[in-house]
Amino acid sequence: MSPAGPATLESAQVILVYDGECPVCSAYVRYLRLKASAGTVQLINARDGGPWVDSVRTQGLDLDEGMALYYGGVWYHGADCIHMLALLSTPSGAFNRLNALVFRSTRVARVMYPVLRAGRNLLLRLLGRAPLHLS
Repeated sequence: MSPAGPATLESAQVILVYDGECPVCSAYVRYLRLKASAGTVQLINARDGGPWVDSVRTQGLDLDEGMALYYGGVWYHGADCIHMLALLSTPSGAFNRLNALVFRSTRVARVMYPVLRAGRNLLLRLLGRAPLHLS
């Protein structure tokens, strides 16, 4: 994944908008490896704002409720985002294999994601970090 070089809506292949102050979110994007066929991935920390964060908000997606993935001209959010990332990830490494095993199923992703989101919100509260409040 490459955070280098700004992408525009026209040139973007894969954009992942996440909470950079969330240790779980940051670790997830750090360890996730996507297939070369997915293209270059640009990571956007939602707390930094900018046009990609504005685009997420325009779509009515709440970044306190989940990460957002722009891929193939479509926004994926929350469980759908994690599911798409699992489909796009490589089978290399234990983390990616586990991620694919759990989240390649839409049903499992939709059941598990609210639990993960609740854990994220609790962790942020325990660490004294404010929610994004970007919606």
